[in-house]
Amino acid sequence: MRHNFYDCSEPMLKVEYFYQESRKISDIGIITFSEKVIEWMLRNYKCEKVAEIGCANGARTVYAVSVEGCTIVFYMSLVGSAAAGSCIEDFAYLTGATKYIMFGSCGSLQSKKTEGKIIIPNSAYRDEGLSYHYLDLDDEYLVMPGWKKVKSFLNENTIPYIVGKTWTTDAIFRETKNKAERLRQDGCIAVEMECAGVQAVCQSKGFELYDFLFASDMLEEVGEWKNHLLGTAEEYDMQIICMKLALELARVL
Repeated sequence: MRHNFYDCSEPMLKVEYFYQESRKISDIGIITFSEKVIEWMLRNYKCEKVAEIGCANGARTVYAVSVEGCTIVFYMSLVGSAAAGSCIEDFAYLTGATKYIMFGSCGSLQSKKTEGKIIIPNSAYRDEGLSYHYLDLDDEYLVMPGWKKVKSFLNENTIPYIVGKTWTTDAIFRETKNKAERLRQDGCIAVEMECAGVQAVCQSKGFELYDFLFASDMLEEVGEWKNHLLGTAEEYDMQIICMKLALELARVL
């Protein structure tokens, strides 16, 4: 019955109530979930603080950077669909961005297929609550149209990838064996916390979303969890590689 959460009447709480004015800084925004990525950007690029996304548990700084004449805005998002989706609302108002590149780590449901590859979600299983408030759709899976451009970009740069379904859930400690196996049999290759929710927000606002992932841990078919890259130097390296890819993709969108 979650689809009944959708209501098309006017919202009582609006993003403009919290900020003095909207701005148009760039069409393209990059979303990371890694503090280390932000630190790397500040060390290696001339970044300008242009706004703050307000939050009771700490503001999210929004930066602008120019890469070969292309102005890009970026920030570190809060984790989880509801939080990340709210950040999109604020970020769009503060920067005017309409095209979003989002990347981060995920869990692999089919490690033999995802090993050594960038994961491109082409649809997301809606095991979160946010998407049902933004889109009046009964479908369990939410199509992510931006996957084709990400695929084309990776092809042009000869980067190995795999395209497939992802499982979006906010309940990381309720990724149970039976549910993982059911979704694996349904074709899901990854599990993460934001794709369905952020895609729903973007789709409802007429924004474009381009998402890609890398596997940092494994939910094995035998029903076991295994760490793969979490907390390692290799994970840090992958986050930086993904940010570099996002900057390159931003220039060609």
